[in-house]
Amino acid sequence: MRLHELKSPKGARTAKKRVGKGIGSGLGKTSGRGHKGQKARSGGGVRPGFEGGQMPLQRALPKRGFTSVFKKEFNEVNVASLNAFEDGAEVTPALLREKGLIKSTKDGTKILGGGELEKALTVSAHGFSKTAALKIRAAGGKAEVI
Repeated sequence: MRLHELKSPKGARTAKKRVGKGIGSGLGKTSGRGHKGQKARSGGGVRPGFEGGQMPLQRALPKRGFTSVFKKEFNEVNVASLNAFEDGAEVTPALLREKGLIKSTKDGTKILGGGELEKALTVSAHGFSKTAALKIRAAGGKAEVI
């Protein structure tokens, strides 16, 4: 299949309704809006969530908890992923991003202890779990907190 051979499935693309074009069109006169009322008017209608004056669901339900404005979000990388680097390399968050192990810098990078590490690496990160630091040292490397 080539790009020029792509076609929409039958019925996926329909023509725009041409309203107000005479009684024979089926959408003449009131243009499918019925007679009078809020929804018949130009610019008429209700905002999302409006329930005709009844207490809207998003206001009626109880609220729980809060979101801290000081929350820090870290990238998490398991030690097993660090095997992608050469033996003796200095691993930094910038290098992790370059390799595709993290997508963005966020508020920092934390190394977790999942898996095994077979190479001696010098790892610089914003945080380490206890097991991650132990595994890095056991493999002959260093765990440096930025």
